[in-house]
Amino acid sequence: MTTRTAGPSPLTRARVAGILYVIANLFAPFALLYLPSRFIVRGDAAATAHNIMASESLFRVGIVLNLFNLIATIFLVLALYQLLKVVNKNMASLMVIFVLVAVPIGMLNELNYLAVLQLLSGTDYLKVFPADQLQALVYLFLRLHTQGFLISQIFWGLWLFPMGWLVFKSGFMPRILGILLIIGCFGYVIQSFGVFLQPTFNTNIIFFTGWGELFFLLWLLIKGVNVEQWEKRATESA
Repeated sequence: MTTRTAGPSPLTRARVAGILYVIANLFAPFALLYLPSRFIVRGDAAATAHNIMASESLFRVGIVLNLFNLIATIFLVLALYQLLKVVNKNMASLMVIFVLVAVPIGMLNELNYLAVLQLLSGTDYLKVFPADQLQALVYLFLRLHTQGFLISQIFWGLWLFPMGWLVFKSGFMPRILGILLIIGCFGYVIQSFGVFLQPTFNTNIIFFTGWGELFFLLWLLIKGVNVEQWEKRATESA
């Protein structure tokens, strides 16, 4: 006979985590992929600055969306902790720690985008700089934002390892999901360090990086967890 634990049911925990996973990544393709391609003209600082000035409001929206995604991820990892701590609290805590390192890095990285807006603001104290120098500085801060993102991506990769391990060991979710999450961990980490070691590193070779998270998200929303096995784990860890 299985003893029920107090609090929300395991299916509710899984659904909440799945919904938060969607919310935390809802605007990521737009903010991280579309907007940079919309503004940045590779190797052309003047055209890049012109694009940003022409759509400053959209550029600001990108900053807000990036911050929103980071804040939502805090709630996501706490929801996943509640779901997965029955497997191993230490590994679940490590998962939370990696996210709580990545989030501040990501938030501070948005200062590079805010610096871009300051440089293009036309403020009097910046008039000592010729237009071409300001444009070059704008391009520099945009490049720094990309590098800052790669630093935070190291931890966005690392958090997938304990999460994948927990899923693999859980018994209430398919092991293949855990394997894919761990593959994603190594994909993100290799991608970041690869670019730092060799700027021309071909990031397209990291094919499986995001698939584990996508399948895991869908499983949480559609299937949830095996309730009997989750409650058995919860009883054993009590």
